[in-house]
Amino acid sequence: MYLFTSEAVSAGHPDKCADIIADTIVDTLIQLDPDSKVATEVFISGKHVIIGGEVKTKVSLDSTFYEEIVQKAFKQIGYPEVGFERGETFFPDEAEIHTYVSTQSPDITMGVVKADNEIGAGDQGMMFGYASSERDDYMPIAFSYAREIRDVLYDYALKHPETFGVDMKTEVVMDYGTKENFDNCKPQHIAKIIVAISHNKDITQDEVKKLVKEIIKENVKFEAGHFDEKNITFYINNTGRFVIHSPIADSGLTGRKVVCDTYGGYAPIGGGSQSSKDYTKVDRTALYAARWLAKHIVAAGLAKKALVQLSYVIAEPRPASVTVDTQHTGLTEMKDEELSQIIAEKFPLTPRWITQKFGLDRPSKERFLYADIAAKGQIGYAEYPWEALDELEWFSSLKS
Repeated sequence: MYLFTSEAVSAGHPDKCADIIADTIVDTLIQLDPDSKVATEVFISGKHVIIGGEVKTKVSLDSTFYEEIVQKAFKQIGYPEVGFERGETFFPDEAEIHTYVSTQSPDITMGVVKADNEIGAGDQGMMFGYASSERDDYMPIAFSYAREIRDVLYDYALKHPETFGVDMKTEVVMDYGTKENFDNCKPQHIAKIIVAISHNKDITQDEVKKLVKEIIKENVKFEAGHFDEKNITFYINNTGRFVIHSPIADSGLTGRKVVCDTYGGYAPIGGGSQSSKDYTKVDRTALYAARWLAKHIVAAGLAKKALVQLSYVIAEPRPASVTVDTQHTGLTEMKDEELSQIIAEKFPLTPRWITQKFGLDRPSKERFLYADIAAKGQIGYAEYPWEALDELEWFSSLKS
């Protein structure tokens, strides 16, 4: 037995509410003024929504702007749910919004906006990309299952607000059998599934447990042999009750769920969160580029696993370092240091290059919205531009 565990949280989780509000601000400002520079943090406690940070934009910002943002975000998330009373969940019409947003320092702007139309990194930092051959989407499997269980339960909650609330957490414990299997991307079966899901007070725990299991079995597409209900231990609402939920039950803070946003603990997470940041901030752009690189390395058959680190110096466009670690799973004679150098020479990996490649300055309903990405997770969904394997032919050529 060799176990590894990953966790996911829903859009209705208080921390995710904060992320979604912050990224709704990013979406709105960039859509109105593509040159907006945004770094706003959100803290939610009870009925209080506190927005702070720095913004540089041509858009007129007043209390009405932030009021509309907050109301829009909570409506998208699913608050309030009709199956809950005041005192049990968050009612947006009771929100008290406090804004402490200042103008971005001109010292930062001077380093970011370059005369040659290049973008200097908005801050120093390092971010990681990761990919694994455990699944066809090159995501680690316990994390993917935790997210997929969350997704089907959240979808059910949105359609049946009289039964479940939108605040939930899921966790999957995967048994790899041996450490060797873990190293070689060979998961065996699910050992445990943990779910905490808010529910109407009139529904018994036995009903909750039965319904949650049914939703999972009927809607999650497990790999062959991974889901055997008889051999899985379920922990569903292990306290015995989860009626009072949402930000009135637990505070929420931007950036506190970065593990859930990225690789579920299978890989390092880098120096900062993605939510609340515009495309000049490498905490966001470098994560997307690093994931794109790592996914190509594994998809091209160069390795079973790939970890890519990108680091930056504030005001400098090109990365300070590009490092590939195939974690002793390389499938060619090429050494990691060679692969690192070849990638650094092939791709500029500047904030401008990454932004243009993935259209990060053009969020829209048709392409992607940062708020939707904050709700689901920053990487791993096929519709995201940074998940496209558009350079697979070049990466595959490195095998020869």
